[in-house]
Amino acid sequence: MRAAAVQLNSTDDIERNRTTADRLVRAAAANGAELVVLPEKWNVLGTEEQMAAAAEPLDGPSISWARQVAAELGLDLVAGSIVERADGHEKTLNTSVHIGPDGEVRAVYRKIHMFDVEVDGTVYRESDGEEPGDEIVVSELAGGVGVGMSVCYDVRFPELYRILALRGAEVVVIPSAFTLATTRDHWETLLRARAIENQCFVIAPNQIGAHPPGDRSGGRSLIVDPWGLVLAMAPDREAAVVAELDLGRVHEVRRTLPSLANRRPAAYRWPEDR
Repeated sequence: MRAAAVQLNSTDDIERNRTTADRLVRAAAANGAELVVLPEKWNVLGTEEQMAAAAEPLDGPSISWARQVAAELGLDLVAGSIVERADGHEKTLNTSVHIGPDGEVRAVYRKIHMFDVEVDGTVYRESDGEEPGDEIVVSELAGGVGVGMSVCYDVRFPELYRILALRGAEVVVIPSAFTLATTRDHWETLLRARAIENQCFVIAPNQIGAHPPGDRSGGRSLIVDPWGLVLAMAPDREAAVVAELDLGRVHEVRRTLPSLANRRPAAYRWPEDR
């Protein structure tokens, strides 16, 4: 199976973001991609106020476009994440949607971990405007392969990925908008670690460049194999990178180095549980 990670420089210009995403998804498909993954907040990335104003329901224009292009091109499309406005929620949600080659929504994942941190003196408080999801999601590609869904900051929580692998994920997607500093120092290490620990492919499209209110994302979108080898890395611009995923490699690695099978959950209890 050929898979693609689409790297974007999304801003508050929604039409421009969608036009660029459309161009690069089509380029990936022309290069043989059967699975294409967009980055976090591909449709709008700006100030908290700009993103709140541009929030959409799942039947809004962004996911409607994604459904149309997936059906037209006959591919699995993980529409990175969008800023979702949902009934019954006071705040927005950071929502990733998997769409099948028939244009139908196969799975919806809402980012569990909120990016409330300080990086290089800049304070990020994602929870001020967004609320977290609470459901772990494994979807299924057209060929029956399990795909584990996650978004950006989730990558720092390895227990999530272990659960995804144990629930059948052989491919994990991590659409992101990693900061420039954390892309430089942590991005590749974290992605390769998640691939090695869970013996699965990792597809991680990242945002690149500046977006309002002056933040920067670091690019380097990656596709990593179950041994932790980098199969593809995006250049320092908007691009779609494609790699061949030999799914037999997942089974080979899990057979010859069976760390998932060798787990001992009964020994992992916290002291207070003994």
